[in-house]
Amino acid sequence: MAAPTLLKPHTKDLGGFEVRRLLPGHPHQMVGPFIFFDHMGPAHMAAGTGVDVRPHPHIGLATVTYLFEGAFMHRDSLGTVQRIEPGAVNWMTAGRGIAHSERSPDELRPDGPRLHGIQSWVALPLEHEQCEPTFSHHPKETIPLITLPGVYMHLIAGTAYGRTSPTPTYSPIFYLAVEMEAGASLELPREHEERAVYVVCGDVEAGGSPIPVHHLAVAPPNEGARITARSPARVMLLGGSPVGERRIWWNFVASSEALIDEAAERWRAGGFAPVPGEIEFIPLPKDRTPRTTFVP
Repeated sequence: MAAPTLLKPHTKDLGGFEVRRLLPGHPHQMVGPFIFFDHMGPAHMAAGTGVDVRPHPHIGLATVTYLFEGAFMHRDSLGTVQRIEPGAVNWMTAGRGIAHSERSPDELRPDGPRLHGIQSWVALPLEHEQCEPTFSHHPKETIPLITLPGVYMHLIAGTAYGRTSPTPTYSPIFYLAVEMEAGASLELPREHEERAVYVVCGDVEAGGSPIPVHHLAVAPPNEGARITARSPARVMLLGGSPVGERRIWWNFVASSEALIDEAAERWRAGGFAPVPGEIEFIPLPKDRTPRTTFVP
């Protein structure tokens, strides 16, 4: 296998914890339908504090939350109130529009909550980008566990290695959380057109080339791709079929600037359904210049 293309993280301190953003990146803005990929933490926040992501809107995408440590309380404009803990999956389909908040649970704040996990967005294909919004939660015990020698994989979404996740999806996709013992190796799913590996921790290589920790390695198309752990490691495998050209601005993903402009004006005017139990919200940014993301 030729050496993979490496995407470096862009790191931000959000006041108590770090976030590393891999997608959109360069030279790959997307991998399959994945258009946004953030690695949060690991962090132990100060006593009496917590994460407070106020209500904000989305269109044209599905958000996927997967935690290694800690917990979030999810609330959305459908009336959903759902706690997520490590190993479970929160999948929220925004479609034509949804608003939600994510906060640290109250009972974890006195001692300072811990946080470690992945937030990703999956762009919806054209025929679904204006669908009705939905939310689904899948406890850890419902997520398929796939085992190979020295490899333990939880199938967060999509299909891989002959298994299918219960998480609803709208285009060909795979997304796995993987733990590897030292010396273990595995082949990336060959049935998917675009594939990538993110190294959360550990010493990992692909095709004889090291993948630095906190980097996203995009495999060459139409080639076998094998990764090997030289130490105990945790990685995320992701990809699928591309969904075509997309615009991304703030929390909106769409196939046209007109859809983004309409959603922005709707949020500014208070046209999204409110999130029950919330009185705060994140205001619309002043800069409304969408950025176009092209998929090769």
